[in-house]
This record gives sequence, structure tokens and C-alpha cells, in this order.
Amino acid sequence: MHTLEVRNVSKSYAGHQALREVSLKVEKGTVFGLLGPNGAGKTSLIRIINQITGPDSGEVYFDGQLLDPSHTNSIGYLPEERGLYKKMKVGEQCLYLARLKGLSKAEARTRLHAWFNRFDIMAWWDKKVEDLSKGMAQKIQFITTVLHEPRLLILDEPFSGFDPINAELIRNEMLRLKAEGTTIILSTHDMGSVEELCDNIALINRSEVILDGAVGEVRNRFRTHLFELEYEGMALDLGISLGANFELVKSFGRGGHMVAHIRLIGGHTLNQLLSALLPHVSIISMRELIPGMEEIFIEAVKTYNAANQ
Repeated sequence: MHTLEVRNVSKSYAGHQALREVSLKVEKGTVFGLLGPNGAGKTSLIRIINQITGPDSGEVYFDGQLLDPSHTNSIGYLPEERGLYKKMKVGEQCLYLARLKGLSKAEARTRLHAWFNRFDIMAWWDKKVEDLSKGMAQKIQFITTVLHEPRLLILDEPFSGFDPINAELIRNEMLRLKAEGTTIILSTHDMGSVEELCDNIALINRSEVILDGAVGEVRNRFRTHLFELEYEGMALDLGISLGANFELVKSFGRGGHMVAHIRLIGGHTLNQLLSALLPHVSIISMRELIPGMEEIFIEAVKTYNAANQ
């Protein structure tokens, strides 16, 4: 079942096309990566999902129903631009924001204490927001975003400003929330986090979805049949064994061994490559070099831009 379905959504601002016929499906209980260069249209789509603005055309469905104001309290949104009232005390502000999401004061306090203890920040309850570090303020905003237990959680660059330890804390909380059934949309430029956390992605560029699918399937789509071979032997013997059936992309030394990057060509298989190599060199290890999401992101955007000059 899809928590969110966007159907052919378009949006323009003062003659600028922010979104053009954008469609995507976000499955329940998954982490969905919303990717794209700055200015691609991601923020415009997020604003439409949050009902801050409406689409010029197209529709958005939430849990199978046309999106309407009643869904507001089922969505949690952590924007990239943080906004807390600097002169308010931390606990007071958290209670205020929780009440806006429909929680009673007693329930809000109970949940907040649990989260503050989980993040080990209870000592900051009575301090003013202006005394918080950027990372600490971000922890507070994350808590207020998830406190009402939304079915859909939208996180825009949630790791910005965090040190590695606290970034890992937020990653773990995201995975815990996912395991409990929360659907998460992650908008980020951190492709390492995309590979680690996301089940599916959509890449928006110049207002259009140019690439989408499961992370593993997308990576396989961009495979180039390139393998890294670590071996003992002579580079000349390696070259002889490859002949014209395989492409030697590069060869170099590493840690006392020789390393070669070899591409399968002409429909030849990995088994055929190994059969060609074994009489000539001693193989230590071999692995396929599948492009990472960062490489795929760059390649997809470059290809699209070149085709739409």
C-alpha cells in the first residue's frame, strides 16, 4: 500500500515551471529518497505535500484518499531551514509545538520526557533556545517533528550540522521509526545516507522526475560490467591473458599487490574472464565495481541536461 501517491503534479511560480507532470509513489513503511540538484523542484513538491501551496494541476493522495487538511496531523515535516523561538525555554516551546499538533499537555509532556531522556538532553529542558548549539537545536526540532507520531515523516537535510555521533543517532531513530511502520521521505544531498537508509528514490532535475526505482535496481541499471582484480603476477601476463575479449581499464599497485580494473565486453562472462586469468596470474580477490548513488546522480543529471540543452 502507498502512504503517498503524487499523480502528474505541475506547479509554476511567476512564469517559472517548478514541477512538470511529476508522479511518484511512496510505499508504506519505507524510506524514500527525494533527490535532485538545488532548484530542481524538491522543495516545491514538499510544500505541496504539506499543503503549504497547492498544485496547478495533478493530484496527491494520502493513504488512498485525496490529500486534504484533515491529513495535516498525520504528517511530520522537518525543514532544512530551522525555526525555533530563541527567547522561549526549550521545554516550553516543545510543549507549545506539541499542542499545535493536537496533543494534550499531559500527553505531550510524557512523550517529550521520554524523547529527552532517549537523547540525553533532559538537562536542557529549562534553558533558552538561544543557548542551544546548532546540533542541539536540531535535536529539539527532530523531536518536535516526530512527537505526534506521524504516519508520514518528511526530513529535509536532517543530518546538516550534526557531528558523526549525533548523525548516527538520528539515522538509528529513522530506522526505528521505519520498523514501527512510519513512512519517511528523505530529501538530502548526502548520497551515503541514501545508500544506507533508502529503499526507493526519485531524482528530480529541472522540474521533472528523470530517474526512480528501488535503490538496488537503480544501481544495477547503471552497471558497467567493471571488475576490480587484485592479483600476484606480471602485468604483462595479465595483458596477454585478457587478449581482445576484455578491456583493461587501468592497472596499479596497492599494498604490495597488483590491482587491475577490467571490463567485460562483447558479451563475455565473469566465468570466462576467470578462466582466461587463472593460467597466468594468482587471483587474490575480485569484486564488481557497481556505481554508487553519487556517481549515478551526477551521470543522470549530466545526461539529462545534455539531451535537453
